[in-house]
Amino acid sequence: MICFDRLWETMRKKGVSTYFLREHAGIDSKTIRRLRANDNTETKTLSKLCEALGCSLEDIAEYIPDNKG
Repeated sequence: MICFDRLWETMRKKGVSTYFLREHAGIDSKTIRRLRANDNTETKTLSKLCEALGCSLEDIAEYIPDNKG
């Protein structure tokens, strides 16, 4: 699974709110809810996040194996 815990940590470190993402990066509330739930998201959204936060993909997401066997 792709986990977005790093996104929230990066935002905290940079003092960025979800309001900033909505108003300045064009990320809508529905997409923010999906990110909080670690749901699928488009690569276009990941690009917007990296650009808005001035970071790389590794700063906002990580792959965690399911361990289902």
